[in-house]
Formats: sequence, structure tokens, C-alpha cells
Amino acid sequence: MADKATLTIDGKSYEFPIITGTEKEQAIDIKTLRGATGGITTIDPGYKNTGSCESAITFLDGEKGILRYRGYSIEELAEKADFLETAYLLIFGELPTKQQLDKFHADIKSESHVDEDMKKILDGFPKSAHPMGVLSALTSALIAFNPSTVNVDSEEDMYAAIVKLLAKFPVLAAWAMRKKKSQPLDYGDNSLGYVENFHKMMFAKPNEEYKVDKAVIEAIDKLLILHADHEQNCSTSTVRIVGSSHAGLFASISAGISALWGPLHGGANQAVIEMLEAIKEDGGDTKKYMAKAKDKEDPFRLMGFGHRVYKNFDPRAKIIKVAADDVLTQLGIEDPVLDIAKGLEKEALEDPYFVDRKLYPNVDFYSGIIYRALDIPVEMFTVMFAVGRLPGWIAQWREMRLGKEPIGRPRQVYTGENLRSFKEVSER
Repeated sequence: MADKATLTIDGKSYEFPIITGTEKEQAIDIKTLRGATGGITTIDPGYKNTGSCESAITFLDGEKGILRYRGYSIEELAEKADFLETAYLLIFGELPTKQQLDKFHADIKSESHVDEDMKKILDGFPKSAHPMGVLSALTSALIAFNPSTVNVDSEEDMYAAIVKLLAKFPVLAAWAMRKKKSQPLDYGDNSLGYVENFHKMMFAKPNEEYKVDKAVIEAIDKLLILHADHEQNCSTSTVRIVGSSHAGLFASISAGISALWGPLHGGANQAVIEMLEAIKEDGGDTKKYMAKAKDKEDPFRLMGFGHRVYKNFDPRAKIIKVAADDVLTQLGIEDPVLDIAKGLEKEALEDPYFVDRKLYPNVDFYSGIIYRALDIPVEMFTVMFAVGRLPGWIAQWREMRLGKEPIGRPRQVYTGENLRSFKEVSER
């Protein structure tokens, strides 16, 4: 493999080193470009061809449909690990021993209480507030109750901050949902596992004993694992760039939540269900809408198909499709909207137009189906994504701070007016 790249500008050549990753990915290191060339920079809107960092957390190969956390395939982790094990792996780099996992869970339980004054902040939101806006605000508000700066050079300080956030985040997420539904807040039950406790805080009723089907918890656990990290996506890059200013962990994660909220990112699974609802209201003819999706003149867009990174089948979608089928079967759910989803899936997997373009159902398509089947409100879909993505955000923030990365400061190419003289208002 080449170890240098040559750039020629106006007859003058400049050499830049090529970095090779452990999976043989190569990148041209242009850190010295501007200085060496006297001011020339690169431009790459959306950063589709620009590496912002070197990272040892997640490997993704979109062409081959590969996703690995710390070297472990997503297929094996979804089959054999639980969400808390996966979180530990992402954050600390290795799968935990039983002793480490037990301590990790116990420490999280011990920090799960949320200050009573947080309720006052929650009370200030109207019922109409979107749960993602509520979650972002409450996560940011955690700073006020934990004002001391995390000493990133102290393993104890770093661990304590991580545990606090993992403990309190699902409480805030569940409270955002209960606020929306005008239900009393639930504090959970420390005798339950991490995911089951989160489910209880969302759905427990004050006048009934909490019971839940094991299949429901397993499906949620799997979904959270599949969403736990995805390399340098929009929200993860946001967490890293905010953290690069030495903003604290809670502030950086709050920024990541806001980035995830967008319909082109975490909001896509909500958009899937809204699309299915619209098709149902129009009579439920899936063939009609598949034809509309293929018509370039038609403004209709098929949500939940294809992926910006994966040019093959999304490996997470393969796993979650099986989980979706299992949950719908085990719970015996009959829902015309889910029937429409199955119809679209069947047609897309058989239609040459979609197969040739590799426009397969993605993880957002199936996760939306599962969340609907589990009675999770559509506004909460992106919140569920955020709960799953939290370990990845933490891992990326921790790696960035421990790696002493410089503050993020992209360049630009200016296209505005040249120097001009100021005119008095009477002359304009």
C-alpha cells in the first residue's frame, strides 16, 4: 500500500502521509496542507470524504454490510450479549467479566435517583412538547445538579460521570413519555435489569402490578444494542465536536440528542410509521405507493428503505427483521398498519427496481414496526434511539477527551461580497 500522496498545484508538488487503519482503510493526512501551501484548504460539504478522527470504537464497511463494535460483529453481540454488556464494551474497550458487569450494574442502580427539583423543570413543559426536546433539556439540566467539572485524567472521576449518566438517562427518557401522557412519574425498581427497569418506568401503572412479556424486553434489548454506536454519524460527530471545546459530558450528550432529533437521522423511524399511517388512510394500496416511489416526478418518498452508508443490506436490519417477526408472532398482534409494512417489505425485496438499487428495508423500518407493536408512542421512537445510542456517545466523548484531540474548527471557502465602503442611511 502507498504511504504517501502527492498533490500538485500550479506546478508545485506537495507530499502528505497516508494513514492505514487496522482494517486496511486508507486516509490522506492533510493536517499540514494549509501551512504547506500558503492557505489552500479542502472543501467537502457533509464531510462524506473527510475523516474527523482516528477511532478504535466502531468499524463500518457500507459496501460489504459490516458493523463491528470493538472488533465484535454486531450479529454475535445481538445474539449473545445484553445491552449493558455492550455498553461496557463500547465505553471501556473490552467485554466485562462477571464481576465487572455486576459492579457496573450495581453502581448504575446506586445513581439512578434523579433530584426532586428536576420535576420542577419537567413541570414547566406543556404536554405538547416533543419528548426529544424534553430529554435534551433535562439532560442539559443535569449539569446544574452535577456542577463539578469531570477530571478526564482521573479514571475514578470519568467512571463516576459515565455511571451517573447511564443511570439517570433512562429515568429522564421515561419521564418525558409519562409527561406526554399525563401519567405519574415512576422511579423504577432496582431489583430489575437495566432494560426491564426502563420499560417499567415507561409503562407501569400505579394501580396495577407491573408485568411484562420476556419477548418484549428481549426485543428492546436487541434494538438498543443495534443502535448503540454507528461510527462518525451526525449526532456522534456533534458530541465529539462539542466535547472538543472541553464542554462537559452532559452538555455534549445534550447536543447529540438535538442532532439525533432530525428526521434525516434518528427521526427516520418516526417518519416510517407516519408514512405507513398515511398509506392506510389512503386505502392501504402498497402497489400504488411502490409505483409512486419509483416515479421521479412524484414527491412521495419511501421512508425506511436504503441507507446513506450501507450500499448493501444494513446488517442491523437483517437482525431486527427476525426480532420483528418474532415479536409480532409471540404477541399475536393484528394491526393494519403493520400489515401495510409487511406488504411494502415483500414488494421491495421482490421488485427489481429496489433490488437492483439495493434499496432494502433498513433498521429504521423494522425498529418503527417493533416500537409500534410494543405500544411505544411514535413521538418516543427517537427517544428510544437516544437511549440505545447513549453508550456510543459516551465512548466517543471519552475517546476524544483521552486522546487530547484539538478543538474542532472546520474551514470554509468564502463566497460573499468583496470589501466595500459603508454608506450612510441617507445614501442607501
